[in-house]
Amino acid sequence: MNKHLITLLFLFLTIALANAQKIDNMVSFRDINNNSYFRINYENDYFAATDENYTQGYNFEMFLDRLEKNPINHLFFTPENSLTKYGLSIEHIGFTPNDYASEDIQFGDRPFASAIMLKSMQITVNTENKTRFTSSFNLGLIGPGAFGKEMQVGIHKWTGNKIPKGWKNQIKNDVVINYELGFEKQILKYNNLLSLQLITNVKAGTLFTNASAGFNTTFGIIDAPFAAKENRKRNFKLYAYFQPMASVIAYDATLQGGLFNTKSPYTISNNNIKRLTAQYHYGIVLKTKTLYFEYSRAAITREFSTGSAAKYGGIKIGFTF
Repeated sequence: MNKHLITLLFLFLTIALANAQKIDNMVSFRDINNNSYFRINYENDYFAATDENYTQGYNFEMFLDRLEKNPINHLFFTPENSLTKYGLSIEHIGFTPNDYASEDIQFGDRPFASAIMLKSMQITVNTENKTRFTSSFNLGLIGPGAFGKEMQVGIHKWTGNKIPKGWKNQIKNDVVINYELGFEKQILKYNNLLSLQLITNVKAGTLFTNASAGFNTTFGIIDAPFAAKENRKRNFKLYAYFQPMASVIAYDATLQGGLFNTKSPYTISNNNIKRLTAQYHYGIVLKTKTLYFEYSRAAITREFSTGSAAKYGGIKIGFTF
């Protein structure tokens, strides 16, 4: 147990260096105890009463047994003696500077950017070792083709807010090809009241290239995502979670522009990117046998030297079938 305490102390000390992805639908505390389900993941800085940086993201995910035949699955790491489920999702993310209503480039702030991706996903769980591997391959587009302008302008008209006018200065069209591998290890579980997991994540590609480490904990009437399905008999779960992460950033196309198209009118230079950043998530999850509901909040330290820290929140609604 002393070894675990030392690990936790180290992670707490490195929280000030953290950054994780935005929509993360495959982490263990978001597990749905079924191989067939649909879930909507929606995030917006409106939940934190702001309107800048990471302004909005959504993800529509579907897990089905028949997706085992998806040829993309051959790219994923599949440990032996593991329970596996397969999914697809469509994801969209958008970013804006603070003065989004100005037509001028906001030098020193982040550029307008949006990306849309089709994601193939796999989750494998080893119930004996209490480990969990998640993999995804993302193919899509960053730039005007991701319709970030149309979406934000439409929402602001509908809600009566200021109309964004700076999208003409956004990151230009470029291809998104990204691979992601995540690993979780449960190191503590006390009855059905408390659990603690270590987590690492690596992304490589044309949109995000980074590596993260941290932990997450759940407390309340918790689920057992590292147990076999037949051992997870309790239908009602209500618990809170907390997850800080620490990352090293190599590349972020939403700030630096695409790898192949270098004609964006404004980007953040390499020497202004914060290579060590910090992020934490917390929230509450309610589950029944067929329904999933979550409310979440998150905060992230500044991602470039002249930027600012940011906060956002989200909701997730899912159901099994």
